[in-house]
Amino acid sequence: MEFETLLYEVTDGVAWVTLNRPEVHNAFNQAMRQELQSLWRSLRTDAGVRCVVLTGAGDRAFCSGVDRTETMGHWLDGAGTDGGQVRPIAEPSEWSFDDPGQYLGPKTNDLWTPVIAAVNGMACGGAFYMLGEVEFIIAVEDATFFDPHVTFGMAACYESMHMVQKMPFHEAARTALLGAHERLSARRAHEVGFVSEVVPPTELRARAEWAARTIASAPPAAIRATVRSLWAARDLGRREALAMGDVLVREGSDPTSLLAGQLAFASGARLEPRIR
Repeated sequence: MEFETLLYEVTDGVAWVTLNRPEVHNAFNQAMRQELQSLWRSLRTDAGVRCVVLTGAGDRAFCSGVDRTETMGHWLDGAGTDGGQVRPIAEPSEWSFDDPGQYLGPKTNDLWTPVIAAVNGMACGGAFYMLGEVEFIIAVEDATFFDPHVTFGMAACYESMHMVQKMPFHEAARTALLGAHERLSARRAHEVGFVSEVVPPTELRARAEWAARTIASAPPAAIRATVRSLWAARDLGRREALAMGDVLVREGSDPTSLLAGQLAFASGARLEPRIR
């Protein structure tokens, strides 16, 4: 596949998706949103991809959110005002809003192949559409996370909703309310559970690749059912999630894979796990 705003490669069942607009800190524009949506949806039926790593080009930023030049540029030429009066944001109706970040993330596009985020540099604002829908995050030591919306007069709405699902409420609230005045370090993001591992910049690709290859080596039906179970447990009530599990465990337990696993267990061979 060829893209204007993304780099894409597949090696041994692992797809590497790179946000490729480093000149604007990998900010997403409409073209990137459309390309990500197309890619996520195409991966739903790609049996050759069993895990995905999402990262950003360069070492300065994973993603700096929406490209404000594209989405807010008309305010600078006077289009946002009328006779000295600021005009309201035009939308189809008071009950709807065209969210520029909609469909950026894999889960919104119904993709249940696991996605790991490898965060290099800063991740802010609209980056949380994507980080909110990955399975886990590996970040470099100097990575930072923040949401500048309120500082620039915008409600930190969808981003906050994603963040509050991935970290303690008070940490998500502090990040949203302090805007551009404070950034969450990779160390602090790890302490509060938002980031699963912090690594030196030179080790980011290797660590993400190890995790992705390990996931890709497992039976894909079991992996996808596990991913779906995890998100069901997060999104649903306990009873509803457990009821859904009755279906997921059957769909994700392939008899051939179960037999291979039982034979491996019975042989007495055991893996040497990596301790994190």
